[in-house]
Amino acid sequence: MNDFQQVLNDTVEVMQHPLESFGALEYSEKLLIVSITFLLIAFYICFDDLLKAPTRAKNATKYYIFEGIKAIPIVRRKLDAEITKVEKDLYTSIHYCDDTNTSYRTLPEEGLSKDKLFELANVYDKMETPAYLEGKVSGAVFSDESNEDEIAIYKEYTAKFAWSNPLWPKLFPGVRKMEAEVVRMTCDLLNGDENTCGTMSTGGSMSILLACLAHRNRAYSKGIKNPEMILPSSAHAAFFKAAEVFNITIIEIPVDKDTYTVSVSKVKNAINSKTAFIVASAPNFPFGTMDDIESISKIALKYDIPLHVDACLGGFLLPFINKEKYGIAKYDFSLPGVTSMSADTHKYGLTPKGSSVVCYRSKEYLHHQFFVQPDWQGGIYASATLEGSRAGINIALCWAGLLFHGRNDYEEKANNIMDATIKIRDGLAKIPEIRMQGKSNICIVSFTSDKIDIHRFHGMLGERGWQLSNLQFPSGVHIMVTLNHTKPGVVDSLLEDCREVVKLIRETPNEKPEGAAALYGMVQKIPDRSIIKTFAHTYLDTCYSMPQGKKLN
Repeated sequence: MNDFQQVLNDTVEVMQHPLESFGALEYSEKLLIVSITFLLIAFYICFDDLLKAPTRAKNATKYYIFEGIKAIPIVRRKLDAEITKVEKDLYTSIHYCDDTNTSYRTLPEEGLSKDKLFELANVYDKMETPAYLEGKVSGAVFSDESNEDEIAIYKEYTAKFAWSNPLWPKLFPGVRKMEAEVVRMTCDLLNGDENTCGTMSTGGSMSILLACLAHRNRAYSKGIKNPEMILPSSAHAAFFKAAEVFNITIIEIPVDKDTYTVSVSKVKNAINSKTAFIVASAPNFPFGTMDDIESISKIALKYDIPLHVDACLGGFLLPFINKEKYGIAKYDFSLPGVTSMSADTHKYGLTPKGSSVVCYRSKEYLHHQFFVQPDWQGGIYASATLEGSRAGINIALCWAGLLFHGRNDYEEKANNIMDATIKIRDGLAKIPEIRMQGKSNICIVSFTSDKIDIHRFHGMLGERGWQLSNLQFPSGVHIMVTLNHTKPGVVDSLLEDCREVVKLIRETPNEKPEGAAALYGMVQKIPDRSIIKTFAHTYLDTCYSMPQGKKLN
C-alpha cells in the first residue's frame, strides 16, 4: 500500500472517530489530512455545478487546456503575429473605399452648413458599393430601391416623424397608433386572433431577445430557477445571445444530416422540469429549411411548454405564397401550440431597416416581456421593450411601407422570389460537384461539396463579384434570395459563373484557396474557439477604427 492510500485510509478513520483518531496522528499526518480535506471541499464547491453538467465541464476543461497552451511563449508569439496580420488585412478591407484622407475625430467648433453636409452626404454615399442592386449579394438589402414613389414617401415621413418617440404616447399619438396597427396587421398575417398581441422592435435579433426574455420571466413565475430552452443547432445566433444575456441554459439539438431539420423525437426527449420554452424556425438562416413545427406544436401543447417560431425570414414571405404549390406546411398561430413568433418587416416586408415584430398568442405571455418599476423616485416607470426611448421614425417608415405595398404587391414579389429560389436550386443541383443541403425551396439555397473545396469555390465566386454567405459545421455556402435576384438575367448569370468556377477548380485541383477563403477554411479546424473570438473582436474593433489621414476639427 502506498503512502497516499495510507493517508486516505487515515482520513476515513479520522472521519469515523474524529477526536480519538486525530489526536493519535503525527503532526505531518495531521497537516496532510487537513490539506486534503480542504482541497476536496474546495474542489466540490468550485466544480459541483460542472460535474452535474458534463457539457460545461468539458468546455471548462478545454478552456484551461488551451489557455495553458497559449501561455507557452513560442505559441503566444506565433498567435500574436497572426492576430497582427489579421488586423492589417481587416484594416485594408474595411477602409479600402475611403479615399477622403480625412476624418472627424472631435466636434467642430462651429456647426457645418447645410450645403457642406449635403456635400459630405454625397462623399460618404459614394463609399457604398451598389453590388446589392445588381443582384450579386446574398440577403442584406431586400428591396430593389427602384420605386421613386416609395422613396418620396419615406422622405416625407422622415420629415414629419424624425423626432417622435413612442415612450411618450400622449405626445406622439400618431406613432403610437402606427405601432399598434403594424402589430395588428402582422398578427393577422400570422393567423392570430383577437387575443394575439405583441410589440415592434428594432430588428430580428431584438424580437428574438424579447421573446426569450418573456418566456424566461414566465418560467421564473412558475418557480423554474434555472430555465432551459430547447433549440435546433440551426437556430439563429440571437438565441445564443439571449441565453448569455438572460442566463438561460441552451439544450441544443443537432439538425438531421439529411433533412437539415431538427429531430422531433429528440426535442421531446430533451423536455424536463426546467424547460422554459422550445424554438423552431420558419425557415432557419443556414439552410433555409423549416422545422416540423406542426409536430413540435403538439408536443409543446401536451407538456404545456411555450413554442417560439422564429419567422424573421418567413414572416412576410410565407403568408403570400401558394403553399400547396411549394409544399409549405403550417407554421403559425393556426397551430395551437405556437405561443410566440418573430417576423421581420425590414426583410421581406421590404420596409427600411430598423423594424421587426414579436407576437404572442395572448397578453399572458406578452406581459412577461414588459418591464415595470413601480417604486422609482422618478415616478412609475413602464416600458414594453428593453429600450426606453425608441425611434418613432422607424415605426412610421415601417407602417408606410406596409401600406404602400399592400397584399397584392407582396404576393407578386413573394412568388417571384420563390420561383427564383427554385430556379437557383435546380440549376445548382445539376452540377455534379454540388450537393444541396436541405430542400432549399423557400428563400435560401444552401449547398456544399464532397468533391471540391467549397471555400475556394466561395472565394472564386467572390472574385466575380458574387457576395454569398459562408457556412460552417458543415462547411457550405448559401444565397438568400431577394428582389434583386429576380431581375432579368441575374439567376442565369449566377448559375453560369458557378459552373465555370467548378470547372476551373476541377482543372486546378492542387491550387490552394487564398485570402478569406483560406482563412474561413482554416478557422473551422481550430479546436480552440476562443481564438476565433479574438479574430472576431479584432474585426469589430476595426469597424470602429479611424482611417489614417488628416484629422478634421
